[in-house]
Amino acid sequence: MLHPATPRPTQNSPMLPLPLPELYSRVERHVPPFEWRILADDIAAILKLKREKNAVILAHNYQTPDIFHTVADIVGDSLALAREAVRTDAEIIVLAGVHFMAETAKLLNPEKTVLIPDLEAGCSLASSITAADVRLLRASHPGVPIVTYVNTSAAVKAESDICCTSGNAKKIIEGLGVPKVIMLPDEYLARNTAAQTKVEIIAWKGHCEVHERFTVDDIRDLRASHPGVTVLAHPECPPEVVAECDFTGSTAAMADYVGQRRPARVVLLTECSMSDNVALQYPDLDFVRPCNLCPHMKRITLPKIRRALETLSHEVTVAPEIAHKARQSVERMLALG
Repeated sequence: MLHPATPRPTQNSPMLPLPLPELYSRVERHVPPFEWRILADDIAAILKLKREKNAVILAHNYQTPDIFHTVADIVGDSLALAREAVRTDAEIIVLAGVHFMAETAKLLNPEKTVLIPDLEAGCSLASSITAADVRLLRASHPGVPIVTYVNTSAAVKAESDICCTSGNAKKIIEGLGVPKVIMLPDEYLARNTAAQTKVEIIAWKGHCEVHERFTVDDIRDLRASHPGVTVLAHPECPPEVVAECDFTGSTAAMADYVGQRRPARVVLLTECSMSDNVALQYPDLDFVRPCNLCPHMKRITLPKIRRALETLSHEVTVAPEIAHKARQSVERMLALG
């Protein structure tokens, strides 16, 4: 149904031109025109607010295309966002992602205002372990370095020796020059990394609620119904799933694989919006779309980003006694990886 204020198109009265046509061209294969007319008001307001408040938007690869391709200034995986957060000269950082990412941006930019549009945008991995758990692990394995995935709270990072991402885990672990490490909290990332290195890895039992649901049967069904499909998986998937795939890597590595290898038909076993965003970059490729939705990422929307900039909410802070140690763990990762 048309909004009462919208002129009804007739044979002699064509529909008015779409607003923000250059931005719409980036997402037109994903967003229908009627939906764009609804989104465009928030997009225009966000662009104006960013200029007025010297703000920048960092968006994770799992954000929806209307955010990822229109209002985001910096996009990428956790490692890319961590690196770019340091380089920005904006006064305000809006993190279109989940809470641990906003905390990491704050750790690296203590003098800047860091906002997350929805305080409930959490992470099953970050929730799977506490600072007290890390202290118990350290006491149980004295002298063994603790490598913590960035998908954790600042309090957990503060109890760790160094951080890693899915893209640099092997490099970080081997760069420590030790025979054994504790790697937390993602059990599957730890096991998949252990298969690539001689370093002994003690794992925690945390899992990503998106990636743990993919199965070997899913892949076999995909190959049967889509002959010739190239299957890419995130290393947070179970090891038996990784073993069935053609390539495993971080979200950035998967996107690079598609761009460089250009498989005619491809499936990405990861969060739904990842495929949407990469598919918009490569319209000539056939993307098969089984995926699992991250409910936390999907809490971030254009209206919430707009409200965050209008009201400067919700500001992310980290207690000084935690921030110093947590920052060291992240900075050590950036120096090595």
